[in-house]
Amino acid sequence: MESAETKRSTIDRMNDVFRRIRERGDDGVWISTVDEAGLRARAATVPAGLPLSGLTFAVKDNIDVAGLETTAACPEFAYRPRETAPVVQRLLDAGALLVGKTNLDQFATGLTGARSPYGTPESVFGGGLISGGSSSGSAVAVAAGLVDFALGTDTAGSGRVPAALNGIVGIKPTRGLLSTLGVVPACRSLDCVSIFASDVSRAVAVLRVARGLSEGDPWGRTGSRPLRDPAELRIATASSLDFFGDAGQEKAFAAGLGRFTDVREVGIAPLLEAGDLLYRGPWVAERLADLGDFLDGHPDAVLPVTRQVLESGRRFTAADAWRGVHRLRELKAWTDRLWDTVDVLVLPTVATTYTHAEIAADPIGRNLDLGRYTQFANLLDLAAVTVPNGFTADGRPASLTLFGPAFSDETLALLAETITRADDLMTIAVVGLHLSGEPRNHELTERRATLVGAARTAPCYRLYRLPSGVPGLVRDDTGGPIDIELWQLPAATVGSLLAGIPAPLSLGRIALADGTEATGFLCEAYAVGAAQDITAGGGWRAHRTASERQDT
Repeated sequence: MESAETKRSTIDRMNDVFRRIRERGDDGVWISTVDEAGLRARAATVPAGLPLSGLTFAVKDNIDVAGLETTAACPEFAYRPRETAPVVQRLLDAGALLVGKTNLDQFATGLTGARSPYGTPESVFGGGLISGGSSSGSAVAVAAGLVDFALGTDTAGSGRVPAALNGIVGIKPTRGLLSTLGVVPACRSLDCVSIFASDVSRAVAVLRVARGLSEGDPWGRTGSRPLRDPAELRIATASSLDFFGDAGQEKAFAAGLGRFTDVREVGIAPLLEAGDLLYRGPWVAERLADLGDFLDGHPDAVLPVTRQVLESGRRFTAADAWRGVHRLRELKAWTDRLWDTVDVLVLPTVATTYTHAEIAADPIGRNLDLGRYTQFANLLDLAAVTVPNGFTADGRPASLTLFGPAFSDETLALLAETITRADDLMTIAVVGLHLSGEPRNHELTERRATLVGAARTAPCYRLYRLPSGVPGLVRDDTGGPIDIELWQLPAATVGSLLAGIPAPLSLGRIALADGTEATGFLCEAYAVGAAQDITAGGGWRAHRTASERQDT
């Protein structure tokens, strides 16, 4: 029997969820949330021992939940469903606690997270970095530690690109393994429900509960493959990759391949050609099969960039569609033969990352860049698991995706868990309020961080006290050395830590006095105009001590 203490602990967690949501303010993550009192009441009645008892989750707002509007990020499209999508109901029946519906690229059309009238989520790593889409809110909700897991959808990469840009795990299951009944279609023949979590084991636990056929779902499928030992898998990667000039991502991917032994190289031109069919070929016209009438009847309801993408489908004829089907069949046959000699294909999830400003400058072209190594998966009937792969030298998140044939989901997840288990610690340099004994140091210790030791920066930084009272470290060759500390913490917790770090602070590489570098918190230079320069003191503690002496 569950104790009263356990019940209180669960209810306290629900209170904490909403407190943290309120503290983040208008972050563009949520479109709607459930009633707080109702969630606390449900939390008090969920029995222990269910597969997901007490775990909180969010649902992308193109998936139906009875009692909450489904908007697909278009207010004029919104409706209130009578029934909850079967995939969500399975999670509720397993004891999970739904917090709310999350933001997305409108009609799940886009990979940026910047195409919604409900706001624009930013990556938890800050610096103006996009969150990725279309499942933007779901990924940020998990990475920021607001919920334990979340559902998204994935047609072209929407369950993988946001995972990559927020340093979490994303599972894109085999098509049909999770029911799409009650999901607003993007491209009906390709749509998948995806899963976000901070670690592989939790994502797999959700997958096992969520999968299964649902009555009335014509796209549902069953199937399985024997679970394989990761040590016996034949691993391959692409013989040629384009990182769009991003040397940091290229270097991170090369380092990530070091997690595997005996990696062979294969050409992937047929995969890329298949991916091009999604937005440059007739499959974009499939989106009009469900949304064409709405577009015609509500010409001003859809964002211009979303409309541009959807309307491009009108140029394809029925003959074009059949030519695409025929060519895809040939490319699928090539891919099927690939699995005769390879078990897992490892690729970068994204070849480069973008800020919101960079996406605004070229929203269509850079969206295609983000999908370069994701958008072929559903066309070719592949399973995929995305895992974090550290950071580039300038503090941008890197990521790997493991691909396998349909129904290889559990084997991919086991391999993903194996490689992330060996690389789950990250060292962070802190300069101010997170130092030992300072007010926000608990944010490190609560995440099981351990102190590596004290250090100093190279003599090329200035330290400022910002008007908010927060210290900010800025690279400046006229500066000096600054005292810092190095802390080591589980990599899966870094996203939730950074989610609480306000702009203008973001993650970057800090040069140390011993000639090495560390990832740590830097301040953007624009923010120091009205700040107090405290470099001469040599560090935050020295400044604080001097200030206390002046006050006494």
